Amino acid sequence: MKVQDVMHKGAIWVEASTPIAKIAKKMRAEDIGAVPIGQNDRIVGMVTDRDICCKGLSNRHDPRVLTARDVMSKPILYCRADDEIGSAVAKMKKAKIRRLPVINAKKRLVGMLSLGDISAKSSKETAGDALKALAAHHA
Repeated sequence: MKVQDVMHKGAIWVEASTPIAKIAKKMRAEDIGAVPIGQNDRIVGMVTDRDICCKGLSNRHDPRVLTARDVMSKPILYCRADDEIGSAVAKMKKAKIRRLPVINAKKRLVGMLSLGDISAKSSKETAGDALKALAAHHA
């Protein structure tokens, strides 16, 4: 099974200069937990809801002036739409992340792959393996 068969299509991204308040509103409106960050037509990082809370709000910074650049996780990890799902899961497991941006052959963002997508659309074996590995540090 390919990543393109499992991923959430139509991912959005924002500029590194985007205020975190705007990103949080976008997350709420779209019911998503991560937004890729782009600069000069390239993905340069990722902001998760956890990044906003743990890197932004908990460090006594003024949230009114923080931008994506201030809290984003980098370097960016990604997979390709034509990768095998097992390959993408291996990347997620190694990096201990739950979401990966998906790019096409032209290096354009075409979707996001999340643990939820894998659980809902891949084999029980692949989903179970991913869930077990990515939730291990919470046990």
